[in-house]
Amino acid sequence: MRPTRVTILALATVSAVACTEAPQAQQPFVAGEPLETTPNVRVYGSFHFTESCSYDPVRDLYLAPSAGNRGPDSESDGYVSLINPDGTVHTLKWIGETRDGLTLNDPLGSDVANDRLYVVDGNVVRWFDLTSGTPLGSQVIGGGVRFNDLEVADDGTVYMTQTGAEDGSIPERVFRMNPDGSSELFVDGAPLMRPNGIAFDPDGNVVVVNVGSADILTFSPSGELLRTEQSLDPGNDGLVIVEDGTKYVSSVRQGTVARVRPGEPAEMVASGIPSAASMCYDPRRDRLIVPMNSWFALAFVELS
Repeated sequence: MRPTRVTILALATVSAVACTEAPQAQQPFVAGEPLETTPNVRVYGSFHFTESCSYDPVRDLYLAPSAGNRGPDSESDGYVSLINPDGTVHTLKWIGETRDGLTLNDPLGSDVANDRLYVVDGNVVRWFDLTSGTPLGSQVIGGGVRFNDLEVADDGTVYMTQTGAEDGSIPERVFRMNPDGSSELFVDGAPLMRPNGIAFDPDGNVVVVNVGSADILTFSPSGELLRTEQSLDPGNDGLVIVEDGTKYVSSVRQGTVARVRPGEPAEMVASGIPSAASMCYDPRRDRLIVPMNSWFALAFVELS
C-alpha cells in the first residue's frame, strides 16, 4: 500500500497590541510545542474558529466559515473565506466584508450543493449564492438548539446534527429540513451519542459519526438504522464519504483521521492534527481539508 503523505505548514497573521498595564497574576512562561503530525499533513492559518469547510469544484476553491469574535458583543460578525488549493488566501472575507443584508453569527457546519453554500448558524440554516455570496434565504428550525454539521441533498433536503450536551440538558438529535422549508426530527436519541459529522453514502443513506463513541451510524432515508461500523477513535467530528463508499473520519479529541473502506476495519491515515473538525474533500487532488477550530488553521491531508 502506498504510504499516505502528511506535511504541516503554518502561516499566520500577527497583530501587535500595546500593553498598558502589567498582567494581574504573573504566570511562568511556557513555549508552545511543535505539532507532531504524520508526514502527509500541511497546516495553514489565518482563520477564526473555522469548524468546517466546503469545496467549490467550479472555481476550485475551499470555502471556510469563521465565527468572528465570539463573545457578548460579537453578534453577526461571522464570515466566510475563500482559500486557494495551495493554502493561500484568495478572499479573506468573501461573505462578511460588509454586513448590509447579512446576518451570520456563529457558522459551524457547511456544505456546497445546488450552486449554493449552506451553513448552520445556531438553530438556523442559511444559504448563499455560490458565485456572488449573496444571502438567498434562511430558515429557523423549530425545536433545534445549536446545530453542528449539515448535509444537503440534490433535491434541497437538509440534514442537521444537534450534538447536544454531555449532561443531557440538550438532547442528541438529527433534524431534517424539507425542500418546502418544513422541518422534522429524523433521529432522536440512541444510538446517537453526541452526533456530529454527517454525510450521504453512495446509496443515498444518511451517515452520522458520534463525539461520544467510535460508532459510524448508517440510516436509511426513513431513519432506520442499517449498520454500525467502528472508527479507530471516539470523539469524532468530521466525515467524508467518497464515490466508492470509503469513509474518512476525523477525531476532534484525538487529532486523527481514519479510513474505513467498505467491509474492512478502520485504518489510520493521519495523526497529530489538533482539534480535527468537519472535513471536506478535494477530488482533484485526492485531499482532505481539515479545519482545526481554535487553532485557527486548516490541515491538508494528502491521500495519494
